Amino acid sequence: MQAFLSQPGVGFFGMLLIGLIAGYVAEKATNSSHGLFTNLLVGIAGSFVGGKLAEIFRLSVYGFMAQLVVAIAGAVILLFLWKKIVRGK
Repeated sequence: MQAFLSQPGVGFFGMLLIGLIAGYVAEKATNSSHGLFTNLLVGIAGSFVGGKLAEIFRLSVYGFMAQLVVAIAGAVILLFLWKKIVRGK
């Protein structure tokens, strides 16, 4: 079944929900403090990072739970790198 913009998966609103959850979990995992909108952006960006990593490792990611796990991993990586860059200045 095809979802929003002809991409297989959870659709637009599902991706927003995944972004919010992934951003929140990554915020707590990295001991950060952000607002709701920043969590959404970090979670969505994390889903792209996690998706690329899954593609590199040739992992199939379909369905809400799999995409959520990948998005959380990507968001944690992004926040970890961001904290390293900011502390380095």
